[in-house]
Amino acid sequence: MMPQRHRRRFITCTVVAAAFGLVSTQSFAASGDTRPRPWNARHQADIGRQHIKALHSGKSAFAASEKGDGGSDEAENSAEGTAQYTEARTAPGIVAPGAYGAAWAQLQSMQHTGGDWNHVTKKPYNSDDPRYRDINSNSSGGSGNVTGRITGIAADDQGYVYAGGANGGVFRSKTGGGNWQPIADKLPSLSTGTLALDGSKRLWYATGESNTGATSYVGTGVYVLPDPQHGQFQPGGRVGGAELESTTIHALRFAGTTVWAATSRGVWSHSTTILSSPWKLEFAPNPDYLPGGSKASDPSAPYKNIANDIAVDPKDPSKVLLAVGWRGGDTYNGLYSKQSDGSWKTVSGLGDLPTNSGDVGNVTFGAAADGSRLYAIDQSPAQMASNPDSGLKGVYVSKSGSPFGPWTLIADYTKLKASGSALQGAGYMPGIQSWYNQFLQVDPNNADHVYLGLEEVFETKNGGTSWITPGPYWNFPFPCWSIDPAKQTGDCSPTTHSDQHAVAIGSYRGKSYAFVGNDGGIYRRPLNGAVDSGGHAKDWQSLNDGTIDTLQYYSVGIGKDLTYGGVSVTGGLQDNGQSILRGRDKVTGSNFGGDGGDTITDPANGCNIANEYVYLDMWVTQNCGVNNGSWATDPTKATEYEVAPPDKDLGGAGARFIAPITSDAKDTNTWVAGGRHVWVQNKGFAIRSGAEWKSAYDLGDGHVATAVASSGSTVYVGWCGPCDSKGFSRGIAVGNADGTGWHQLNLPVDGTIPNRYISGFEVDPANAQHVYVAVNGFSRKWTEGPGAGIGHIFESKNGGTDWTDISANLPDVPANTVKLLPNGGLALGTDLAVFYRPTGASQWKVLGNELPTTAVIQLKLGPDNNLYAATHGRGIWSFDVRRLKGRTND
Repeated sequence: MMPQRHRRRFITCTVVAAAFGLVSTQSFAASGDTRPRPWNARHQADIGRQHIKALHSGKSAFAASEKGDGGSDEAENSAEGTAQYTEARTAPGIVAPGAYGAAWAQLQSMQHTGGDWNHVTKKPYNSDDPRYRDINSNSSGGSGNVTGRITGIAADDQGYVYAGGANGGVFRSKTGGGNWQPIADKLPSLSTGTLALDGSKRLWYATGESNTGATSYVGTGVYVLPDPQHGQFQPGGRVGGAELESTTIHALRFAGTTVWAATSRGVWSHSTTILSSPWKLEFAPNPDYLPGGSKASDPSAPYKNIANDIAVDPKDPSKVLLAVGWRGGDTYNGLYSKQSDGSWKTVSGLGDLPTNSGDVGNVTFGAAADGSRLYAIDQSPAQMASNPDSGLKGVYVSKSGSPFGPWTLIADYTKLKASGSALQGAGYMPGIQSWYNQFLQVDPNNADHVYLGLEEVFETKNGGTSWITPGPYWNFPFPCWSIDPAKQTGDCSPTTHSDQHAVAIGSYRGKSYAFVGNDGGIYRRPLNGAVDSGGHAKDWQSLNDGTIDTLQYYSVGIGKDLTYGGVSVTGGLQDNGQSILRGRDKVTGSNFGGDGGDTITDPANGCNIANEYVYLDMWVTQNCGVNNGSWATDPTKATEYEVAPPDKDLGGAGARFIAPITSDAKDTNTWVAGGRHVWVQNKGFAIRSGAEWKSAYDLGDGHVATAVASSGSTVYVGWCGPCDSKGFSRGIAVGNADGTGWHQLNLPVDGTIPNRYISGFEVDPANAQHVYVAVNGFSRKWTEGPGAGIGHIFESKNGGTDWTDISANLPDVPANTVKLLPNGGLALGTDLAVFYRPTGASQWKVLGNELPTTAVIQLKLGPDNNLYAATHGRGIWSFDVRRLKGRTND
């Protein structure tokens, strides 16, 4: 969301429901969220280009961006992105606890084929790689080496650091960061809510990412590792029973022999000494909406019991303050305390800290080690609804250390804006994403020294009287910035990636460090580090050295590297642009910025690449995006071109957030893109304008494509509309790329293919009438809606007239992508694993070994005979399919 050329993620606004292993959301219409639309996402995406041009013209980038492009804004796109990712897994209803757990249990009993997966992206990923400074790269912004979103950090005083990926599990470093080792891969969920070390130095791992964001997966509860310096998490280390399955966990707070958990299903507590006993539900404001309650199936149920944090009085552990509420606002939002009769009631009269439901949203507490101070961040639903600049109500301190105050306001967004923030534009200022970005950490040796995380990292050393921004959003707005490829970040010091989620303080070799986690991974700086005249840190160090890979891919593309040999591997990422790893590279680069969606790569030439930003906003390059930044002064030297089909201008009404694009399997010059329309162009990578697309078919008002495939100009398109749980409908259209022969297949709700999300096709190259379709979502009895049906993979031999369910022994888990292998076998990528069915067989096996348990979003075959898997949490992996040739046991 800010200058970074194409930098915006939109993994935003969501509400987590009870779908174990997967985030489950409803649209804002369902939730009643009427927040305003504060920022135009696509003109936001353009700010970086405008900013650089403005530097040369003397004009303000923000002024230059004011005209926008007529598209929908950031908040709207955020909401749509959220809903769309989740609809695939929940429509036509909400999935109750147990679905994913049952699938994971079945997976454990399945046989594996021979062969191991190879970890392709186990290399540093340099977002500032000076090779790629074309118009849509974020190179030189200052983030340095990145990985995927880090949502939990813990650190001790012996150099051990623990980092939890959003959907990548826990990694351990023995050297104060770097040289990471995964230590949670045996668990059924790798989604991280938070990490915490208790007084006995045990490591607590709360699964279920706490962010209400579109790609936030829920978890299986809380696990404890008694010896975190040497051990690994085990399924048997779970605290309690299944009480916290299918939740997200925002915070763990310790008080004496009790641990408190703030979850998406209320506030719970547990003994820290007897770990096998069940969790106790302390408070849920709307218990009827919990699983098993009378209103559990209500579309608003996921919003009704969200707890964000807990504050315990250090002088009296019986005095506890609960921060409860949905970030979009609800009548139950508020701060609660326990009454003498055992009930929980909202409190008031705490001083400056708001207590009314309209101003209590996402809240984070941060306590001083000596109990003398307690700090809080408050995001206000009311302010989000009325102020397009920021959702941050304020930052507060209780100088008594008591959660009951009195509280004093020490910062609001205008004060933070003036502290050296890079966010200065109308419609986007500090705290605009305070519903998504929050952390607080108090220096254990100085109660007035605080690190505050929003989109950026802020710091105060005097209890909030004044602030600096040691970790600005990026360096583009500052005079020190330069696009010169001889300078990684111009004359600016490196900063962190944006969008802060986690923080910890630890020591290594006697020196104390602050560790921060964000959408780009984990970074550190000395606790009392150096800053320049603008208050920006001079000493950030990226700890994303390639041994930690939590990259969240939506897609993968592979082509021959004609310059260096081997292959070039690209892929679109959540908030980390598109990565590119060429034949001899020891470091991965980034040739497109922002969110990277789907991608098309020429198998014969890996430098011919098309990248989707979001909503079909497509860009193309024919030189891998290599550029020395000369386009900034001579626009004719740009080698990346916007070629978006017209549906891009309709936002979510015209295309999915991550919309499907593909090239024809037999003609790489024929491309198909799916929005409301089925768009076709025949110039391949030579296309230079969105006007060169032609509409081959109109799917109809309210219908948008979810999957496309083309072979020999026969095109299959899956669509949904409406796409949410209310009135969900899906279909498949078939026709020719030239616009002839189009028709809708007869897929009634009582047909073989269930009324769930169509997520992927594969067409037999020998016969375009022979096609496979992958179906997303869960299908067990707790899935609501008529015609929910069963099965996840179907086959047709007559162009879709008739279908056969070939799911057989597959676990009931969302399927995302299907690929026919050269030996005639079939590979299926799901939210748990990749499965394989040999030619002529009916039963499925797990394909290979060593692939972490994480969501596989896309499978593609490379020209090197490898099958590539884009995972949403553990990078890209490859498997040599020649190992399967002729193996009767595979």
